[in-house]
Amino acid sequence: MSVFSASVFDATVVFEGQELFKGRGAAQNWAEKVAKELEVEVTVEKIGTGWALVATVDGELRRWGIFGQRLSRIEQAG
Repeated sequence: MSVFSASVFDATVVFEGQELFKGRGAAQNWAEKVAKELEVEVTVEKIGTGWALVATVDGELRRWGIFGQRLSRIEQAG
């Protein structure tokens, strides 16, 4: 099963309309899962009161938060 279809049950916060991980540890755990699946380096970034996943995929910077208990791309954050 893809990490992008797995349910995210970690605590979240909403900052400027984006649902983000509440804790850095939870975000880091998901970053490791995404990195393994996409075979790229994935880091975590503090955005306001929450944490997002960040990676460069196909030459494009991408950020992920949460939407409906699934990982979801954030188009504009911070």
